[in-house]
Amino acid sequence: MPRLIDAHTHAQFAAYGDGGSEVIGRALDNDIWLVNVGTQIDTSKDAINVADNYKEGVYASVGLHPIHTGKSYHDIQELGGGDAEKEFTSRGEKFDYDAYKKLAQHPKTVSIGECGLDYYRTDPETKKIQEEVFINQIELANEVGKPLMIHCRDAFQDLIKILGANSNKLKADGAGIIHFFTGSVNDAAKLLNLGFYFSFGGVITFTHDYDEAIRRVSLDRIVVETDAPYVAPVPFRGKRNEPSYVIYPAEKLAEIMGVGMDEIAKKTTENARKIFNI
Repeated sequence: MPRLIDAHTHAQFAAYGDGGSEVIGRALDNDIWLVNVGTQIDTSKDAINVADNYKEGVYASVGLHPIHTGKSYHDIQELGGGDAEKEFTSRGEKFDYDAYKKLAQHPKTVSIGECGLDYYRTDPETKKIQEEVFINQIELANEVGKPLMIHCRDAFQDLIKILGANSNKLKADGAGIIHFFTGSVNDAAKLLNLGFYFSFGGVITFTHDYDEAIRRVSLDRIVVETDAPYVAPVPFRGKRNEPSYVIYPAEKLAEIMGVGMDEIAKKTTENARKIFNI
């Protein structure tokens, strides 16, 4: 069993260039396993291709991020620059159920997503498309028997409503992970009742905004993440994040919850292995 599992990272992203294998190597050398999370079809395929290079310790999640359901957002760390930027910003990806199903059935794929809702920049039509694509991915997760990897920004009320209406399609022994949880304590309670786990990353090392929610969730439902290359923890704030830095949010969780680091490592790793069936 590894010391820690980074339950949500993106070491396959363009931010790492040709250095992704070195970044992954540093994590594995520090006894850290990781799940590379796809955000659209290409980065989902890349996550699987990377995972296939390792016998164990590196896995994939495949899905369509809500911001990529419409032509809107280009992130150079995610998708690169040059021609890729022009090509990407000219379209939104239409969710191809059969294509994602093929990826979802790969033995190194451990969850479906990054999927969910993001209302940071939206209009009614955008919200409708996001909801439709999210439900498609709930149905896909149900069909292949794998948990969800959920993104939610400024949309917890609608997220909980959709999940509640589709609760019969959620995996009974671990519906999935609410990645980078930013909701209220009340939101956390409702999502706990739906069978979800919660991941916390670098942001908790420089703000106390989520301390109460962390204590409400309890260690039985928490995993750790980096969301690398984004949101590096203290002492690397403002720099490119990477999976080996997952130790820092784990140490902060120990401080917030008043337990030893060994217990955090043991429980979060057990939780991740249970959710992902690894």
